[in-house]
Amino acid sequence: MPPSTAKQRLSQVLCHLSSRPVATNATNGSLVSGITQNQPLSTTAFAVKTEGKHPHHVPPETTPVNFHQLNPTYFLPRSAQIEPQALAIVHKSVNGKIIERTYKEFSDRVMGLAYYFKKHNYKRIAILGPNTPAHLETMFAAVAAGGITMGLNYRLKKSEIEYMLDLGKADLVVVDAEFKDLADAKPGKLDVIVDEDLGDPNSTACQYSSAVREGLEAENGRGWAGLDAEHVNEDALIGLYFTSGTTGRPKAVEYTNRGVYLAAMANIVEAGYNSQDIFGRNRCHYLWTLPMFHAMGWTCPHAVTAVRGTHFCLRKVDADYIWDLFLTRRITHMNAAPTVNSMILNSPKAQKIPYQVRVTVAASPPSAKLFEDMIDHNLFPVHMYGLTETYGPFTRAYFKEEWADLPKKDHFSLLARQGHSFITSSEVRVFNDKAEEVAKNGKEIGEIVIRGNLVTKGYHENHEETAKAYGRGWFRSGDLAVWHPDGSIQILDRKKDIIISGGENISSVVVESIIVRYPNIFEASVVGVPDDHYGEVPFAFVTLKDVKQPLDKEAIRAWMKGEIGGFQVPKGFEVVDDLPKTSTGKVRKNVLRDLAKGLYQKR
Repeated sequence: MPPSTAKQRLSQVLCHLSSRPVATNATNGSLVSGITQNQPLSTTAFAVKTEGKHPHHVPPETTPVNFHQLNPTYFLPRSAQIEPQALAIVHKSVNGKIIERTYKEFSDRVMGLAYYFKKHNYKRIAILGPNTPAHLETMFAAVAAGGITMGLNYRLKKSEIEYMLDLGKADLVVVDAEFKDLADAKPGKLDVIVDEDLGDPNSTACQYSSAVREGLEAENGRGWAGLDAEHVNEDALIGLYFTSGTTGRPKAVEYTNRGVYLAAMANIVEAGYNSQDIFGRNRCHYLWTLPMFHAMGWTCPHAVTAVRGTHFCLRKVDADYIWDLFLTRRITHMNAAPTVNSMILNSPKAQKIPYQVRVTVAASPPSAKLFEDMIDHNLFPVHMYGLTETYGPFTRAYFKEEWADLPKKDHFSLLARQGHSFITSSEVRVFNDKAEEVAKNGKEIGEIVIRGNLVTKGYHENHEETAKAYGRGWFRSGDLAVWHPDGSIQILDRKKDIIISGGENISSVVVESIIVRYPNIFEASVVGVPDDHYGEVPFAFVTLKDVKQPLDKEAIRAWMKGEIGGFQVPKGFEVVDDLPKTSTGKVRKNVLRDLAKGLYQKR
């Protein structure tokens, strides 16, 4: 493509062109390259580094004719080729303006960003920010440029983020302007590009968009053929995604092309993302309530893109705005932890939606009561289970035709199980302490184990922890469950969260599912506290729907004794404003355990 044509493309596809240079020091605004911010962007302002083949490039002529390397990045140029004018992205920018981009625009911007990364030889690209178009584009562009991505939790402390950057050996951070103070450039080692997330197409303030423009100028007619969307070893690293680190420093989990590809394909099937009919109606409208940095957004960036769905990006989970989108943009799918679903249902705008929304529920075990409330609002739960180490969900609870005549309360209880393995996974199993399968009787407790396509490679540069979790032929989840006669699993607790009281095992999940059925209870979390007589006893923290109505603690204890065994009833209740949670909505029980010890001792 001649340079004039490339420039024409720029004016057509870029929404946020900027005349400023791009790689800056996030602390003081000075440019890493030493150029002042008043200078116009120049294609000669940066040293152009040698472009070479991907280190894991596999020439197609060297592979059998009936085989190709799986690469999920290919989903984007494929979708843009099939349906270039389909709506790919809708986003409310930081200044309140609505951004809409087609698949052609999405693809072209990613292509430009990828050529920018290749030009400057960036290979390990961290992303620090909320669910914005820049975040989504960078996830594709980094891999297309022959590099890897690193998803960083912007809610962490700066020291924790620096640890992750060092562990992953990041050479570039793409950071949202709101969080730029969390990432400092290090000359010669780490560069920073800031995205302003502005909705003004004439803005010259966005450094990130300048990188996209510079990359498109460098593309010079090569298109996607000059990038690494195909012919890369499918077992090569595609990204590092971090565990929550609630019991220590977060571990960097190694994601591969093959694993992400097969997890995305499974999500298309299991979550029903390919929802268009033969005339193209009812396209997937996916709402980004799940953080993209968490487990690569459960591979949904690739799954939704593969089916040419529309990504509705969200800077934050705003329950009232989400209801506006339900009622005006016909959202069809979203993923959310139980706590996020509870928050959405508690909005004053909550009502029965005039169509069905498929909601993947995961991250922590939900209650049957939550599912009942969701279905009453036409939010239909697709219950899944997984971990960062399994690319997000790898099991699903399937509704069976034989359940149709059962009472509704039984439907909700059965759907609250974690279910069976995904179609691209091997069978999930439950092992006892001797690494033997437990009986499929719904009673014997063991640890969930899994192997196969949807298990990641291990922990980056952490052989000891990899051997513990991935050794002996299985990935060991740390989650305790029972195995039902129909082959479905049901989580009882994390190993560290099970409460052993007087020799009896108490599942905090079971106790919590009872508590939330009590009037005016919004959320509940149960932890074990030390007790001189029983060893441990359960202690409950709750939040209320109406804080003006106080909780009668003796009344709820008396009611619970009619629902479960007395030894399972919490010995104490504490009403709190909010439960401490991770970025993905999991309750931080380690924090509650410390708090409960002090409260119980004061009784």
